[in-house]
Amino acid sequence: MNNKIALIGCGWLGLPLAKSLLKKGYQVAGSTTSVEKLSQLRENGISPFLITLSEEGIDGNIETLLNNAAVVIINVPPKLRGGSRENYVVKMSFLNTAILEAKIPKVIFVSSTSVYGDASGDVTEETPTLPSTESGKQLLLSENIFRVEKNYETTVIRFGGLIGPNRHPVTMLSKRKNLKNGHHPINLIHLTDCIRVIEEILQQGWWNMIFNAVYPYHPSKEDYYTGEAERRNLQKPDYEPSKKEEGKTIISYNLITVKGFEFTTTL
Repeated sequence: MNNKIALIGCGWLGLPLAKSLLKKGYQVAGSTTSVEKLSQLRENGISPFLITLSEEGIDGNIETLLNNAAVVIINVPPKLRGGSRENYVVKMSFLNTAILEAKIPKVIFVSSTSVYGDASGDVTEETPTLPSTESGKQLLLSENIFRVEKNYETTVIRFGGLIGPNRHPVTMLSKRKNLKNGHHPINLIHLTDCIRVIEEILQQGWWNMIFNAVYPYHPSKEDYYTGEAERRNLQKPDYEPSKKEEGKTIISYNLITVKGFEFTTTL
């Protein structure tokens, strides 16, 4: 049985995911854009590839990375913060062409709950997508590139805010003043559960689906981040008085209710 995984993007999520997949008996070929990181991948048992996706095409040996893979996991976030305004959709179109040429049967696309934009109330996978940010808009268009393909099966994971080792929003929010929407609920997920969701999709064969992936705990941002700041001895963030808009609560309906998945790592 072919158990090769081609992992596009071995960063904060991708590298620990690759390590976990190796422990479960998968072969993993992984990409990085950093020459310095190639040795780190190799030392961890990952077949390393220097691959750069751009609006001009794909630089690197993508053919060998994808060759004979049973699944490709696309874990490449849009680079649209600061002054960067890349065309992420074009990059994903090039990647889709490479996947078709490699005849890979299954794809996992890592997306974000930002595709729901300013929706309010409970948000499930059936909620209409109305992204309000450029990142959310390009992620949604990219989701559809892979979902409409008939030559392979695609599952999309819409992760909430990612937290884990050396990564927590409170470190950026600490000391900030006049933050908005403190009454809105949090929608976060720990790195450990991110990895578990992906591994369950692989092991259980949950294909041609969309999964919201957010830990089922939704206190207000103000309550949660104030508590986290106190716990870490950081200065508390300051929020403006609450407005009427209720914000959105991301419900991982397909994972929890349909598939019986249990989140294990508290926030």
